[in-house]
Parts: sequence; C-alpha cells; structure tokens
Amino acid sequence: MVRNPERRTALVDAAIEVLAREGARGLTFRAVDAQAGVPVGTASNYFASRDDLFTQAGGRIQVRMAPDPAVVDEAMRPAPTRELVVELMQWLVRRMAEERTGYLAMLELRLEATRRPALQNELNRAVRAALAENVRFHLDAGLPGDADTVLVLHLAMTGLLLEHFTLPEVLSETELDRLVETVVTRIVP
Repeated sequence: MVRNPERRTALVDAAIEVLAREGARGLTFRAVDAQAGVPVGTASNYFASRDDLFTQAGGRIQVRMAPDPAVVDEAMRPAPTRELVVELMQWLVRRMAEERTGYLAMLELRLEATRRPALQNELNRAVRAALAENVRFHLDAGLPGDADTVLVLHLAMTGLLLEHFTLPEVLSETELDRLVETVVTRIVP
C-alpha cells in the first residue's frame, strides 16, 4: 500500500462525500477516484479492499464531525445550567445540519456496519469513545444531570437528527431549535 498520509486522508474524505451522495452501494474505488480528482486506480493503491475503505471512512468521520475545541471553550463560558445544555444541544444540531454530508455518510456507515464486522468494530470503538468523552465533559463542566442524562440526550439527539435528515416532513410543524429545547427540558433536571 502507498504511504502518503495526505493523499490517503483526501481519498477517505472523498469516500465520505460519495457515501453521503450515492450510499454504500455507490462507494467504489472508481467513484472515490473521481470524487478526489485523481487518476483511476489511485484508491485501490491505498486501500486493500472496500472493507478497508469503509473502515477508514468510519474512523475519519469522527474526526470530521468533532467540534473545534476553541469554539467549545467559548460556548462553555456561561454558568452550567439547563439553559446552557439547551444552547449546546441546539449548537450540536445546527453543526450537524451544516455538516449534512458527514452526517448522511455516518448514517450510511452505521447501516453498512451491520454487514461489515471490521466497520462495526471501528464505529463501536469511535462512538463509545465519543460518548464516554461527552459524559466526562458534561460531568467535569458541572452541567446538570448525570451520566444517564448524557446517554439519554445522546439517544434523543441521534433520533431527532435521524428524523430531521431522513424524513424532514415528519418534524416540519415545529422549528428544530424548539424541538431541541423541548427534548432537553424533558431530560435534564
């Protein structure tokens, strides 16, 4: 396999774009090459198989979806209240909406993980680590609630985003920020 980390990252990012646009079935080496604007055959020189490409995309998506630490620090300046949790969750939903490609690719990867053990292992590791970090962050920041609160928020926001991206008409009666506020005020003490 070729060892050019920048090109490998560009190819994985191209794979994420293809996943979001074409779905898992559309993720081919040729489609990645075209998306990345590289010669045909380039992706196959970097990844041993489609399974490898899926697994690499599963690891990379977490990096792409992570917030800028400086922005998080700024957001955490107010007192740790339920209102701050509402603002943070609204910010999360807006970020996911702005990173629509990444979120759609993540949904595709999650579905494909049901058929690809290596991808499932990677996503289990990455999502479990992200959830543990979110629990640690929440507790260390003194935000209201406990580890279970964070878990239920995670599940609620995941469901809300799934509905928003896949069946937007279901929730079209209520503004997204208002839905987030309702969810948070029902969950966070």
